[in-house]
Amino acid sequence: MAKKTKAGTDAQQVKQQNQASAGKSQQAGQFQAEFGSETNAQQVRQQNQMSQQKKGKNQQ
Repeated sequence: MAKKTKAGTDAQQVKQQNQASAGKSQQAGQFQAEFGSETNAQQVRQQNQMSQQKKGKNQQ
């Protein structure tokens, strides 16, 4: 029989859920790092600047 806390919570189930959640957040962090390393920040800034300039010309 599973251990229950005073509040009636199944402690083993909570531990399993916490472990599963920790694994998911670790995978998300790995994806963010990988995606960030493939992004050329300077190129993005240039594209944004060009886009803003075009936007300004279209509004005149």
